[in-house]
Amino acid sequence: MRDTRQSRLMLVLLVLVAFALITVDIKGGDDSPLGGARRAAASALGPVEDAAAGAVDPVAGYIRAIRDAGTHQERLDQITRENTELRQKLASSDAAAGRTKQLDDMLRTAGSGGYTVKAAQVIAIGAAQGFSWTITIDAGSDDGLTRDMTVIDGQGLVGRITTVAPTTATVLLASDPGFTAGVRLEGSGEIGFAAGQGASPMRIELLNGRAQVKAGDRLVTFGSQSGRPFVPGVPVGTVKEVQATPGQLTKTILVEPYVQFTRLDLVGVVVVPPRTDPRDAVLPPVPAASAGAAGNPQAPIAAVPPTTGGN
Repeated sequence: MRDTRQSRLMLVLLVLVAFALITVDIKGGDDSPLGGARRAAASALGPVEDAAAGAVDPVAGYIRAIRDAGTHQERLDQITRENTELRQKLASSDAAAGRTKQLDDMLRTAGSGGYTVKAAQVIAIGAAQGFSWTITIDAGSDDGLTRDMTVIDGQGLVGRITTVAPTTATVLLASDPGFTAGVRLEGSGEIGFAAGQGASPMRIELLNGRAQVKAGDRLVTFGSQSGRPFVPGVPVGTVKEVQATPGQLTKTILVEPYVQFTRLDLVGVVVVPPRTDPRDAVLPPVPAASAGAAGNPQAPIAAVPPTTGGN
């Protein structure tokens, strides 16, 4: 107990002496009697302080760098998220605008032909359908769809429905090699049968081997009884080539489809056929240059090489 009291007493005395020296030093200013001792201590301890600071500063700087790096990374992550959200909004806006145009084109086509359509979106393509030229759409029997309904888009004939589930349906595209449909030439009304050839133009056999046909002529669907599987008047494509078929009863032509089968998005399923055959009314307007050439006897007309045989 005695040692403890003596230690406490000594501590109190040291504290009092320290306060007294500090007071004397402050009051003395530059003339303080302790100035020499303070300068000597500074000279002796200065190098030690500099060395300690030199050793500590890199560590402190590293710690600050780690702290700041976390802040910078958080800001970078935030900017990245904002840019991603903005790109998604822009993409959604562009996609919405594109689909609006597709829908408008499809409804205009349906209105021209008198077709009642159910709009649907493509959700799968042929690779999932047995490597055939098919698509799956997000509408099915719950939406009133049945097998052998005609499928169109804003440009023309897409195909026909082959299988139906409650909420989806499979469409055989007009480009599929197994696809066939009756077609009719614009104006003359010559009829034939169209077959898909994958990525190549459609192949069409006109029943009349003497039919007058040339590149640029247009075709529409002939139609089926009760509009199944094809309603009449749907644009099919334009003649790209007339093949020489001397001595044949039929005439073979190659047709470039209006529809771009690899870029399908929105389509329309014809759920109610037209009351009357629209004939050629659904075809797009003839370009002004072509119309001028047809109506002006002085306009130059491209020469068509004569065919031989049964033409």
